[in-house]
Amino acid sequence: MKDLRGNSRQFGGAMILLSGDFRQAIPVIPKSTAADEINAYLKSSFLWRHVKKLKLTTNMRVALQNDPSTAEFSRQLLAIDNGHIPIDVLTGLISFPENFCEFTSSKEELITKVFPSIEVNYNNLDWMSERAILAARNKDVDILKFTIQSKIAGELRSYKSVDSTTDENEAVNYPTEFLNSLDVPGTPSHNLQVKVGSIIIMLWNLNPPKLCNGTRLSVKKLMNNLIQSSIIKGNFKGEEVLSHEFRSFQQIFHFSLSGFSFPLDWLLR
Repeated sequence: MKDLRGNSRQFGGAMILLSGDFRQAIPVIPKSTAADEINAYLKSSFLWRHVKKLKLTTNMRVALQNDPSTAEFSRQLLAIDNGHIPIDVLTGLISFPENFCEFTSSKEELITKVFPSIEVNYNNLDWMSERAILAARNKDVDILKFTIQSKIAGELRSYKSVDSTTDENEAVNYPTEFLNSLDVPGTPSHNLQVKVGSIIIMLWNLNPPKLCNGTRLSVKKLMNNLIQSSIIKGNFKGEEVLSHEFRSFQQIFHFSLSGFSFPLDWLLR
């Protein structure tokens, strides 16, 4: 930026806008220590002293919904985030506020509470659009996805990713088995398995504002090279779309976000 703009100041004197919530945007470093994560934090950067901080104080999602229970839930979340909930000196843990949530003893009970009689209700798009399960790990998401999807009648269809290298000379370094084993957070798995009635979520901005990252759809028809689905939420609710960009989709039947379930950090977004 300095070279392009001919300016020796940081970023060539251009204003850089960063947005996010430090309660959510904690660095995730595999096999790291707490010190590693702190060192990778934006506030640890020498650039931080040049940052001017602006704060947003109104939760627009709560304000637009005008739902007292949503406002109370938001308040409780902020109380936890800000460290206002007393910590047990013996266990180092906190107790959730009253009316914050219900506890279940198993994943099966959780599924039953969130998706009761899903084998009958999965075609009700209004019903489906109002519920999802959140999980912290992909492993739990996969278990939930498999269990929920097994309750829906119909044939399970598999769509597999491209699993070969463009350079034949690199095939030895990147065997097919290795490519198929990759499970990168935020991207679909190698083997995307869906049924008619499955809920999927768009990961790319294919056709804004209709088909954007985060758009949730219900599968209507599965073909060899196409998926026909219906948008279940938003201004384009009910519209049917065709897509051959299977890389754009991730199943949401797990919390994940991503159809029936989403990543846990979405809870605070």
